Amino acid sequence: MAEIASPPPTPLARAERFVWLTARVLEQRLFEHHFLGGTADAVETALAAYRNDDNGYGHALEPDLRGPVSQPLHTAHALRVLDRIGRCDGRQVERICRYLTRISTPEGALPALHPSQRGYPAAPWIPVVDDPPSALLATGPVVGVLHRNEVWNAWLFRATDFCWAAVESLAQTHPYEAEAAVAFLDGAPDRPRAAAAAHRLGRLVRDQGLVLLEPERAAEVPVAQGYAPGEHHFAYDFAAAPGSLARRWFTDAELDRSLDHLASLQQEDGGWPVNWRAWAPGTELECRPMVTLDALLTLRAYGHPIG
Repeated sequence: MAEIASPPPTPLARAERFVWLTARVLEQRLFEHHFLGGTADAVETALAAYRNDDNGYGHALEPDLRGPVSQPLHTAHALRVLDRIGRCDGRQVERICRYLTRISTPEGALPALHPSQRGYPAAPWIPVVDDPPSALLATGPVVGVLHRNEVWNAWLFRATDFCWAAVESLAQTHPYEAEAAVAFLDGAPDRPRAAAAAHRLGRLVRDQGLVLLEPERAAEVPVAQGYAPGEHHFAYDFAAAPGSLARRWFTDAELDRSLDHLASLQQEDGGWPVNWRAWAPGTELECRPMVTLDALLTLRAYGHPIG
């Protein structure tokens, strides 16, 4: 009797093996929560290992910043995790807001990097300065996720004003700042104003060529100075879910091409690649499971088959 061939493993099954082989406990728990019925409590327990006594987060939670000290980008990452598991509320978030208040700039917003990072390794493209300016890159995602979860804290008033002013005055930007602007606008409570700002931002992103709409041309299209080879941004980077205001920036055909491209990037080991510059041995290893989770969640959100 002829043997019946086993069906090839699904993208999700391949990614699961990759996660068990390479991921930190936090990303393993997140994978369990999103795809295997794991609990939010287990994710929170894993996330708590990165929390400091000042109520911020550190310890390379965002892998491009090393060392134990709390940083805005670490804390933004923690809030994103809490948002994804439905736990972005209560006393924990109140304590986080106290940390945000303490390290804010005179404008009431967040710097990309707090000077406490000095002396610890960090990605070379994020300089440590004594008096860092307010940054939409750090502030936008934090304000957006807090508003989306209907968190009301005094810190939000000035930080929200900063984000509106920054987003509505953008004339020249870069993909990561535009993504941070989208994160703010997707959570901003003034929905008509957010829609108008997103419409303007979408034209800016397309006019400045910040999104590659023909993924098959990635190898021949140059990247901006200072970016890693292949560090392109695609429609799914801006519109990670159908409910994002950035979804309106792209036709169905443009979005479908980008999702097909995203699915095709899964590598032999089951994980997705990091396309930004790897500057230290551990950063790519730690980032790939994070990127893999993001890819799976985006594909699933749009109904793209993952198994």
